[in-house]
Formats: sequence, C-alpha cells, structure tokens
Amino acid sequence: MSSSTPLNRAADSLKRAKSALGGKIRSLRGSANDPRGSGNDSGRRPGQARKVGKPGKLHPAAVWAEAAGTAGDFLSPAWTKVRDVWLRYVWPVLAVVSLLGWVVLAAAIGLWWAGQAWGWQEAKSAAMVAFLLFLLAIGFIVGRSAYGVVLDLARTRVAVGDDAVGSIAVSNVSTRPLLPAALELPVGSNTAVFHLPRMKPAQVHEDLFTIPTARRAVIVVGPVRSVRADPLHLLRRRVMWTDPVDLFVHPRTVSLGSSAAGFIRDLEGMPTTELSSADVSFHALRDYVPGDDRRHIHWKTTARTNKLMVRQFEETRRAHLAISLSINTDEYESEAEFEMAISVAASIGRQAISEQRDLDVLTQKGPLRCETGRNLLDDMTRVVGAPMRKTAVDLARNLSDAVPNASVVFFVVGSHVTATQLRTCAASVPPGVRSLAVRVQPGAAPSRANIADLTVLTVGDLDDLAIVLRKAAA
Repeated sequence: MSSSTPLNRAADSLKRAKSALGGKIRSLRGSANDPRGSGNDSGRRPGQARKVGKPGKLHPAAVWAEAAGTAGDFLSPAWTKVRDVWLRYVWPVLAVVSLLGWVVLAAAIGLWWAGQAWGWQEAKSAAMVAFLLFLLAIGFIVGRSAYGVVLDLARTRVAVGDDAVGSIAVSNVSTRPLLPAALELPVGSNTAVFHLPRMKPAQVHEDLFTIPTARRAVIVVGPVRSVRADPLHLLRRRVMWTDPVDLFVHPRTVSLGSSAAGFIRDLEGMPTTELSSADVSFHALRDYVPGDDRRHIHWKTTARTNKLMVRQFEETRRAHLAISLSINTDEYESEAEFEMAISVAASIGRQAISEQRDLDVLTQKGPLRCETGRNLLDDMTRVVGAPMRKTAVDLARNLSDAVPNASVVFFVVGSHVTATQLRTCAASVPPGVRSLAVRVQPGAAPSRANIADLTVLTVGDLDDLAIVLRKAAA
C-alpha cells in the first residue's frame, strides 16, 4: 500500500494528535510536580538544597479538556466538508419535500413494514401507491425554467396611508415555450401569489400589486420566487429570481411652516452674555486696542471724539434643536398615542432639517440619524416602543450630557408623564436653553401651560401641532 493512501494519512494524523496530547499531559504533570514554580528559588539560602514535594495528581477535567480540544482540531476539517456537502447537495433535495409529502412518505414506510410483518397485502398495496405518487410528483418539478423577472416598486418610501404600488414583469428568455406556473411574492409576513400563463419565447407578462400601508413599518418585499409543484403538493420546488427590497412606511408628518417655529432664531441666533469682536448682534462701542480689526472701526465716532473707537458685538450661536423622544410604552395610554408622539417628533425634526438647523434626536435606545430628512424618517420608522425602566426623566438627563450645546430642547412624552416628572426634566436643562414639552393625548384640545421655565404644549391631533407651536412662539 502506498504511503499516500487515505488510511496512512489518517494513521499519521492520529499519531501526531496522540503525541501532541502526550506532550500536553507531560507539561501538566510537570506543573503539578512543581506548583511554586522557579520564582521561589530566590528565597532559598545559598547552599540549601531544594525540597522536592510529592508528585501532584493530574486532574481528570484537564485531561478531558485537552482531549476534547485535540479531537476538535482533528475533526474540524472533516466536519466542515460534511457540512458543505450537506448544504450544497443534500439539503436542496430534502427541502423540495413538503410537510404533507413527509407525512405520506412516513405512512408509506409504516404500511410497507406492517405488510411485511403481518402479511397484509392491502398495506403493501397502499405503500406502493404512495411511492408511485412520489415518482409521479418528481416529473412535475424536474426541469429548468428560464425567466427574466423584474420587481419594481414605484416608491420605496411612503408615509402611513399613502399608496405603495409595485409591478412584476416576467419574460420568457428561453427558446421554447414555458408551461403555466406560479410566482410567490413575500410581503412582510404575508405571501402574494401570481399565476403565470403559458408563455412563448420572448413573451412578457406583467402584474400590478398594491401594498397596504396602514401602519408604520419596514416591510420586506420579495424575493420573487417561482414555484413548481405536483397537484397533490407533495413536492414543491422554489427558485429565487430577485433580491428582497425594503419598503419604508414612514410616520405621518405635517408641515409646520416658518411662523410655527418662529421662536427659533437663525440669523440673529440666541444671544449670550459673552462679548465678541465680530458677530451680527451689535452691543456697544469701545476704545481701540492694538490688534483689533480695522474693519470694525466706527469712523464717525472716531472723528467726533478724536479717538479710535471700534464696534463690540454680542456673541451669538446658531439655533441647535435637541428632541427627546420617550419610547417607554408605560408612559403612553395606547399604541395610537405612541404613534402620534413619533409623528410629532418626526414633524419637528423634519422642519428643523428643512431650515438647515442643527438637530439631534435621542431615545432610550440611543440617538437617531439626523443628517437628512430621509435618514431621520428611516430611523423613526425603525423605532420600536417597549416597557422599560428608563423614563422620560432619565432620557432628559442623558440628553443634557449628549447635546451640551443645544439652544432649544423638545421633550416629546405621553399622557402618563406627570407634571412633577416634567418639572424634573426641565431642571436637567442648562440655564439659557429654552425647553418645551410636547405632551400627546389623542382627543384633547390644543393648549399651552407653563411649569416654571418649561412650556408644556398639549397636542390632541397631529394637525394641531402647528397651532400649539404658534402659541409657544407668542
């Protein structure tokens, strides 16, 4: 036998594994015989002999651990090959059999075994019929179909209540006619079925479909797959033709208008007590100091006083909005109230982005992307509420640390948040920052109230958001 045969290679691998395991066991025994190690030799007096203790016992758990590790290293390549063969050849064949097919196959085997054991010819006949049905079912799924499938969604981002329309265009790209078949289109947790007629070469068949958008969600549309099955559905063969597409159903938003957000200054900004030598908010005149910019010299005053005078400005800052959206469902009366809170936060954030203002949106699960209105609405669509220990008060404290340079802060909360909690939220806001709480309560009349320096706005309908913001700006 040649030295390169599989048996010899397996024997060599076993020898190497055995020698490696033996070396590890010897090293473990050596460490057990000298538990103190060589570092303890420095404590011996010169000339004193080193005491050798009794040989330590090798723990069985260490042996088993080393043996398991060595066996895993030896069997890992073989397991990888077996898994690849299973996924590539075996599993595609087994996946063709439906649940009903497995039941019929198990019944056929059981009937054949009963017929052999007790001599029941009827049981053997029934088993043969079941096997014959399986053979006939194979003829319905063999063969290869040549489709050209195009899945087209008119829009991949719609708002709640808008129409989401798409189409499937199927063409026969082969040189022979194709038999009637069925196409399946998974839409979220549901599946739509499209029936294809007999198609000639180069023939195109198109179907339109509409996706309901009654609630905010990210709906996975596709992949489109063709299904070939026998009349009894014992065998089902599926072939994927397209990639899945994400359909974002954004929360409903309303336009606020510039007058609704008039309390946010853009050109003049929010004034501070710090003085600057160059800004847009004029403060006073002062004497010229070497190093000042000559462009800010006030020449009329200089001519009148015969002394160089320069303009001095109040340092301003650009409006920076921060939105605190609580996603703790314990603070909301119903799911509709929670969805309204998301729509309120999305409307305010979208307005800020359209006016090119700095924006940060924070929830209990972290910040949302605010680079563009599209990113904001995508992340708002992915927001999922849940009962949690962190309340709106905890979120307000995190917001003060995460966005220290905010000039206007919005707290979007539910109707279960009390006035005491809102007062605590306002106390976490640094001085000089305007804070507003938007309290959603479906059916309530739009109103405005003040809790110390906090302005509390009650919104009963999303269309009332612009009204209550105008009240806050008044």
